[in-house]
Amino acid sequence: MILYPPAKINLGLHILAKRPDGYHEIETIMAAIPFCDILEITVADEDAFIQTGIEVPCDGQPNLCQRAVTLLRQQQVFPNVRIHLRKQIPVGAGLGGGSADASYTLRGLNALFNLNYSENELENFAAQLGSDCPFFIKGGLQLAKGRGELLQPLLPIGREVQLVLCNPQIHVSTAQAYAGVKPTDQRASLKAIFESNDFDGLQNDFEKSIFEKFTPIAQLKVALQQAGAFYAAMSGSGSSVFALFEMDVDINLPAEVDNYVIYKGSWRF
Repeated sequence: MILYPPAKINLGLHILAKRPDGYHEIETIMAAIPFCDILEITVADEDAFIQTGIEVPCDGQPNLCQRAVTLLRQQQVFPNVRIHLRKQIPVGAGLGGGSADASYTLRGLNALFNLNYSENELENFAAQLGSDCPFFIKGGLQLAKGRGELLQPLLPIGREVQLVLCNPQIHVSTAQAYAGVKPTDQRASLKAIFESNDFDGLQNDFEKSIFEKFTPIAQLKVALQQAGAFYAAMSGSGSSVFALFEMDVDINLPAEVDNYVIYKGSWRF
């Protein structure tokens, strides 16, 4: 079985409040985009995990794909598997690649071995692996609240655009990103802003402090706007920046920006 776990971008991200459990209440619109890792799951004599492509830093813990296997094994018995993950989505870039890989492992095992879990049950399993993981069970376009695990599907607006995704290869830790944010819930909801087609109102609260610390990321957003994007933003806690262009715009990026492009293509959302 071969699966294609996609990256996601955030169309706005509000940090609403600090929670008693140490996490933050957030509100964001997550959208799956056509830029993917490749995940192969096959039956094997013994469990094996192989990772190629972009190197994933080792923190001494099993990969999220392996943790997904372990999690389902605690619920049901199924054969040993060989998992080959071809990593193409940059790591720690605000694109949710690791979360997608974990959730697609859950989806793949469920289908391969007829485990008969519903999407809601898979989302509950995914939430145990990471805050972004539940989104990738259904994917598409969803409003996320809580830690990111409370999801509400949004109707696609049927708009086709040119998507340019850039990764400046700067590591921004999640803790560092949250440290610079002052939570507030005194503003319009992202859902209302999005449904009013007000892209200028789709603000990512992480941008202000991160742009102050990492000026190349801020300069990348400005360059994409100057190239004609009607919307540009940092995805998640960074450091990737994406831009949306109308279909009839001839995109001419300066060389210093073009060097950072990791995906360019049409996208309907």
